[in-house]
Amino acid sequence: MKKPLTCVEICAGAGGQALGLAMAGFVHVAMVEYEEEYCKVLRQNRPEWDVTCMDVRDFDGTPYHGVDLFAGGVPCPPFSVAGKQLGADDERDLFPEALRLIREIEPRAIMLENVRGFLEPSFKLYREHIMQTIARLGYNVQIKLLQASDFGVSQLRPRVVIVGIRYDEPGAYSFSYPEPHPEATPTVGELLYDLMAANGWKGAKKWADQASNIAPTIVGGSKKHGGPDLGPTRARRAWAEMGVEGKSIADAAPEKDFIGMPRLTPRMIARIQGFPDTWVFGRTKTRACRMIGNAFPPPVAMMVGKQIKEVLELDEGQPGFALTREERIS
Repeated sequence: MKKPLTCVEICAGAGGQALGLAMAGFVHVAMVEYEEEYCKVLRQNRPEWDVTCMDVRDFDGTPYHGVDLFAGGVPCPPFSVAGKQLGADDERDLFPEALRLIREIEPRAIMLENVRGFLEPSFKLYREHIMQTIARLGYNVQIKLLQASDFGVSQLRPRVVIVGIRYDEPGAYSFSYPEPHPEATPTVGELLYDLMAANGWKGAKKWADQASNIAPTIVGGSKKHGGPDLGPTRARRAWAEMGVEGKSIADAAPEKDFIGMPRLTPRMIARIQGFPDTWVFGRTKTRACRMIGNAFPPPVAMMVGKQIKEVLELDEGQPGFALTREERIS
């Protein structure tokens, strides 16, 4: 019987990436998160996870030398179009810490994710610096923009994923997945009908039929700006076309005789993000929506994690084992 693959994850947030990697078969031996409220959520949902609540700048990776996977949702504000896009000049940029930990841990594989803005031309030199540094540390490294809706997530959510596999591993990783089947991704109406009808709302079926598209990108806002809502004006217009009021978030599903456009609850938003209904996010709407909106969809992390796992578990004699170092780099 094969031993489970181990993982160290930084910037764990509310656990979207961690949950997906766990579903893919990885066992977290360490998880680092800075914000106490997020740490409480991680522990509440998965008591077995070893969560360290601290600044990743103070985290020592040497005790975890040689783990199978180093992962992280490195903070996206430095590259987000919603922010000032300061990149490496932003104090929240933790890519240098990720590189430090890769040096200390020397994992067999790496998985880092960020927002689409990371691919902007203005960040080309910094992006190339990061990729080249990871390569010099001994990894065949690749980067790709993934669409969450290609993985069954009912949302327009592009995410940049960086995957690195050590050159001395027998297998090679490629961003090759089954062909997307948009028809297999449920619409917002199909996905949320039961939650909308939870209090007996008479208009739930009609609403579900109207909400016949996938969701715009779910946003989380920040500590300093924005309460719980469904994003800027453009996103709210898209929600309105599906019969959803996006200016605020509801505490509960519509009552039986409700008339008008319903609002989403945090549980509905979490389901759109790909979280199971059992996952909790604290007691307040503002904090819950921030956690959910800033998360990496678990189904996307699971699919990437499964392919990394296949590479790491490749045995001698299997296709790909005999590839030369040069072939794996190409």
